[in-house]
Amino acid sequence: MSKMIAYCGLVCTDCPAYLATQANDQAALEAVAAQWREQFHSPEITAATIVCDGCLATSGRLAGYCGMCQIRACGVERGVVNCAHCADYEGCEKLAGFLAQAPEAKTVLDGIRSRLVV
Repeated sequence: MSKMIAYCGLVCTDCPAYLATQANDQAALEAVAAQWREQFHSPEITAATIVCDGCLATSGRLAGYCGMCQIRACGVERGVVNCAHCADYEGCEKLAGFLAQAPEAKTVLDGIRSRLVV
């Protein structure tokens, strides 16, 4: 399976919710939901709210916050593959706050960006 890189740099295809959804594994979805409820102090997370076909899915299901994510909405609007491909990548305020919390996503995007001719 090829990697699906979300607009923000997270790797959708490494996400346990994505993997459980694609495997149609309800028990795995329940386990991920239980873990995330505790980890993120979010009692509203259920297996149903984390069903996901990945950030780049145009007609698929998006887990929880992904459906209302401003970074995703901006990437869709601009028609970029992910934020590394955006002319405004350096200094993007929408992205900066998120990347401060998810350094692994910044590493992914910076790697992609370094291979682009911009």
